[in-house]
Amino acid sequence: MATRPRDLYAVLGVDRKASQEDIKKAYRKLARQYHPDRNPGDSAAEERFKEVGQAYDVLGDADKRRKYDRGGVGVVGGRPGGGGGPGGFDMGSVTDILSDLFGGGGGGARRGGGTGTASRPRTERGRDVEAEVSLGFEQAMSGAQVSVDVPMATTCQTCKGSGAKPGTSARSCPRCHGRGVEADSQGLFSISQPCSRCHGRGVVIDDPCPTCQGAGQNHTVKHYKVNVPAGVQDGSRVRVAGKGEPGRNGGATGDLYVVTRVSPSPVFARKGEHVEIEVPLTIPEAIRGAEVEVPTVHGRKRVRVPAGTRHGTVQRLRGEGPPRLGKTGPPARGDLHIRFVIDVPATLSREQRKAVDELERVMDGDPRADLLARAEEPRT
Repeated sequence: MATRPRDLYAVLGVDRKASQEDIKKAYRKLARQYHPDRNPGDSAAEERFKEVGQAYDVLGDADKRRKYDRGGVGVVGGRPGGGGGPGGFDMGSVTDILSDLFGGGGGGARRGGGTGTASRPRTERGRDVEAEVSLGFEQAMSGAQVSVDVPMATTCQTCKGSGAKPGTSARSCPRCHGRGVEADSQGLFSISQPCSRCHGRGVVIDDPCPTCQGAGQNHTVKHYKVNVPAGVQDGSRVRVAGKGEPGRNGGATGDLYVVTRVSPSPVFARKGEHVEIEVPLTIPEAIRGAEVEVPTVHGRKRVRVPAGTRHGTVQRLRGEGPPRLGKTGPPARGDLHIRFVIDVPATLSREQRKAVDELERVMDGDPRADLLARAEEPRT
């Protein structure tokens, strides 16, 4: 029985209708989990890392993904004449489709040899890296420049990233002829997988670099100063382009993502793009109204309290909140939500008790009378 191709969506653990952003997130998560640096000596993790990388090579590129979806390569349960998509795949040359997706000449190399032409090693984009920084609430509101130490792999300066000892060079892999993948044709199916000789690199190194042992990279700690924009929240991710790990074989450099950890404010509570503050009122202020001074994220402001304000009433001050991170056009800031709370004293002096008794005398009526009457109404 022919071996069925592996569904690339299943490799990344995403649905076929997943967005490009969801595919990217799934790849980053799996790549970090199975990266060889985190799993030294684990051959199974290394193979999984390469498998995830190859799946993302296809699904992470919108054009390649469309070709893959039309061709149905790797879809379990395909049958002759079934058409593209989940129910089957077109009866074209599956080997040609794989060759187009993964790169390389037509009629790709088969396991154990082939006629493919030699090519340059495949370029690989550098890995994205992530670091956390701690900020105070005021810094998050106004923005800040912070120092970040980021452990990462960098290009080996001895071999300039080739992995080969200076004075020597890597040679094209004789098994995959430089493509980095092998295609094994089994009847109607063609399975592509990383080359068993070069492990997907497309080249073999006979005399490895003594500094990096053939890896082409060394581990170091980079020190950066990052400008964190005003308005970040706890958990915001600030992208710093081109400050991740360098790519291989001329590939693009990855990015640095700075995750902000913001200390809570003793006064303000963050509510998305807005902030909230509790402002106490005395009973007389709530009854007859007042003008009170309240703090904002960038100063103070006097606000009018309407007469008859109830406990928990919220008043909104437009544009008095935090800067709107990543948003263009007005308003440039969120809002400040003022929640008024009635300050009821726990103890009363003799004079205060007398005043309360007089207030009770002049305030006729039972505020619960209507409630009790409605509760006693006949129910139909």
